[in-house]
Amino acid sequence: MTNLMARTTPRAAAPEAAGGLSRGLLLLMSVSTGLVAAGNYFAQPLLDVIRQDLQLSTSTAAMVVTAAQAGYALGLILLLPLGDLLERRRLAVAMFGATAVFLLMSAAAPNGAVLLAGTALAAITSVAAQVLVTFAVALADPEHRGRVVGTVMSGLLLGGLLARTVSGMLSEFGGWRTVYWVNAVLLTVVAVLLWRVLPRLHTPAGMSYPSLLRSTVVLFRTEPVLRWRAIIAALSLASFNVFWTSVTFLLVGDHYSWSEAVIGLFGLVGVAGTIATPVAGRLADRGYVQWVSGIGTALLAMSWLAIAAGATSLVWLLAGAIALTVAQQSVLNSNQNVIYALAPEIRNRLNSAFMTAFFVGGAAGSALTAVAWVRGGWAGVSALGGALALATFLVWVAERVSTTRRSPALPA
Repeated sequence: MTNLMARTTPRAAAPEAAGGLSRGLLLLMSVSTGLVAAGNYFAQPLLDVIRQDLQLSTSTAAMVVTAAQAGYALGLILLLPLGDLLERRRLAVAMFGATAVFLLMSAAAPNGAVLLAGTALAAITSVAAQVLVTFAVALADPEHRGRVVGTVMSGLLLGGLLARTVSGMLSEFGGWRTVYWVNAVLLTVVAVLLWRVLPRLHTPAGMSYPSLLRSTVVLFRTEPVLRWRAIIAALSLASFNVFWTSVTFLLVGDHYSWSEAVIGLFGLVGVAGTIATPVAGRLADRGYVQWVSGIGTALLAMSWLAIAAGATSLVWLLAGAIALTVAQQSVLNSNQNVIYALAPEIRNRLNSAFMTAFFVGGAAGSALTAVAWVRGGWAGVSALGGALALATFLVWVAERVSTTRRSPALPA
């Protein structure tokens, strides 16, 4: 593989959390990933308010969510690999600053076109969150890598989960634009802090940008572990998204008849999943990464039994939602730990390839959900989500069998 080994030059001594990573810096990186990722979710509970204020059609307002998803996908493909080419502190800070500028663009949008452009551009640069994930991994000792990944990913997950609730609350005080103004200011502060405290990670520029992008695609052919883990990740997120895309339809239906405000609060049960992420990371550090993957994929499948029963039982629905979220985060954390251990010198390209497949799987799951709901209601949705979860587990089993046959001496 191309030799792009990174050197770490610490700037100052500090109490260590792992390797060259202090506890304070790890916390800052975790909070930062959550803040920069949150901007992609602010509009979701505010679409009707935005539609009325900017005099948009319902379909145009809904495109704000699509713009965020498409922008993030482009960022994963086009910007994230730059972490293997450019000095990472400078790259991360520049992306945080750019995201703040684009959020200001959205906040001041006089019409739908400007809002869509600002949303898409902010989403593209918001992959700064993933740059920080690989940055933290590079600073961590190998024996602490799982815990570090778990901590930073917990921040990212919380940012996405809490963004919808916070945006609704802030819009009550100052309108829908308020959340964009506030987040832009916070990201500007974060960018300054990161510039001051992040160490420099020197990455020799060994290839051109087009070559960098080509090499990212080639990784799927040259890295069998990446292929397996990308498939597992794509299927698991597809299953996860089936639930969270469809549960609103269930909760507004005849059995529950919940209001939109209460449905928004239901999303907070996903916060329970953040508990699993650092725990999964610690288990991975102790050599149990495959156990985390296996138990996580099995729990993912079993959670759908509870979710199916949730059609008429809130207790089962809550239990299934929590189990699904815990399982999904455990599977993601174990996948990332396996991927990040492959080749440190190309870690950002590995992450780009992996996260792109992850994102595509999630989008496919969301798209299939509409068909399943129309044709089969909650039973159809549960069958789809359960089938995807079972496929996730079976692919993990196949990956373990394949790996054992290739390298029988390696621990399972």
